[in-house]
Amino acid sequence: MKLQSKHLTLWYVIYAIIFALVITGLVDRRIIFLGALLLAYWSLLAPLESAVLMFVQCIPLFTALPLSATFDNFNLWRPIALIIFARLIAEPTVRASLARSLRLLYTSPLRWARAYPIGTIFIILTLGAALSLLNAAHVLVGIKRYVLIMNAALVPMTLWALIRMNRLSVERVIESIATPIRIVVVVGFLQLLSTYLIDVYQFMRIWGEGIQRNQFGTEWSYIATHVGNTWLAYYGNQLSLRVFSLFPDSHSFPSFVLIGLPALLALGATPIIRKAQDASFMQMARTYAAWSILWVPAAYLAIILSGTRGMWVGAVVACFLVLLYRMLLWRSQITELRKKLFSYASAYLIAFFLLFGVAWPIFISPQFLLGKQDISMFGNRIRSVLDFGETSNSLRIEIWKQSLGSIARHPFLGVGLGNFPVVLEQDIELGRAGSTAHNLYLHVAAEMGVASLVVVVLLCLRLWHDVWVWFRESDGVATLYSAGTLLSLPWFLAYMMTDPIVFDERVLLLFSVICALVWSATPRPSSHAKS
Repeated sequence: MKLQSKHLTLWYVIYAIIFALVITGLVDRRIIFLGALLLAYWSLLAPLESAVLMFVQCIPLFTALPLSATFDNFNLWRPIALIIFARLIAEPTVRASLARSLRLLYTSPLRWARAYPIGTIFIILTLGAALSLLNAAHVLVGIKRYVLIMNAALVPMTLWALIRMNRLSVERVIESIATPIRIVVVVGFLQLLSTYLIDVYQFMRIWGEGIQRNQFGTEWSYIATHVGNTWLAYYGNQLSLRVFSLFPDSHSFPSFVLIGLPALLALGATPIIRKAQDASFMQMARTYAAWSILWVPAAYLAIILSGTRGMWVGAVVACFLVLLYRMLLWRSQITELRKKLFSYASAYLIAFFLLFGVAWPIFISPQFLLGKQDISMFGNRIRSVLDFGETSNSLRIEIWKQSLGSIARHPFLGVGLGNFPVVLEQDIELGRAGSTAHNLYLHVAAEMGVASLVVVVLLCLRLWHDVWVWFRESDGVATLYSAGTLLSLPWFLAYMMTDPIVFDERVLLLFSVICALVWSATPRPSSHAKS
């Protein structure tokens, strides 16, 4: 007999407790196999909808399985995703629908492409990735990356199908996205608190050799503690934490929070949505939101404290887009309700910039039991965004130049998926240590060729367009969620001009879930506009 979905919260809490005990080292690392069994049991016997929601909520809580002393980095999410997708395919109605779709693809590819434009783009992109392996110096590395990406697409495809079949509501998915965002933000602030209690050597032992080893395996632990990490901002002998929470670096953490932030906004502003129909914008602004709206400024502060300058620049891009959106909204035939909700959502960007005033004293405070004499260090980091002579910026520019050179030499197939270290003449193992083009678009072109870059750009533009369509057509919580996504998505895409962070497993999983949510909720071409 299937488990009831109402037990989802209980099972989630049990798994979260096991996760916390394992990563903190309070129990043997192998206890995570008990958590794996619990998740597998739930994924097999719970309603499929509840299994998908559990997966979404667990994204930052999935850990590597210690299968052996030399192979302990295989992540738990991968078999769980296979179980969930297998259950979807096992359903007779789904199999029948898939068979009809495949017949159409075989008999009339152009018709299929018009009916499934997103699927067509994905097929072209996966073919481009597969073909790039013909040019790869390290084929096995490329195959592993290919399989990982395909594996990451399984649960989003399942989620897409369930929403399309009206078996899973948009609101429940939004609630599930909000849960892991809240968890990683809380852990981020606890991590910050720890810097006032221990020195940097203790910090590295606890997080590098302990927590991160238990989360991601021995190989990553060695890289983080001996090769390099992004956890600290250095100013001579002065150190400041760059918050990274449950993530391997301080780039993936703020990216994860950013793309999940619209869920916090939509859920916290539910009272605003109810009043927005008959109230002016100023009346809306004076209306008290739910207490949970405080998660929005907390998430913004966490993003700032990651010290990731590309995120700060992305916020400026989002501000310019607000002006563009307002022009489009006020010139289009769209309801006043949607205009007011977009204005409300975009107003929270002001909080992001105001919170730099909170971040400044935190950043210059004496952390790791060390005093700080230079109170201008935070301001110097902000100014360094435009300093092309600064070490990080100059290295990034040099990598971009080498990437462009490689693209010119290998314009059609690139150097092969997962083989970017070849571009920089580095050991292929440094791909796991962060050897990238520091630009998603250059990275794709360098690894898979210019044609794949064009497909990726088209996919991003299509996603952005469909968020806009969804915003124009949606109601209630979905309207505010899509309004928030109109700001967070281009912010995220702009940030990826400095870091292809979407290849981090946790960011990739959440971003894929959000893509599936947008494309499943966006009205079909035959639907009539409500605005």
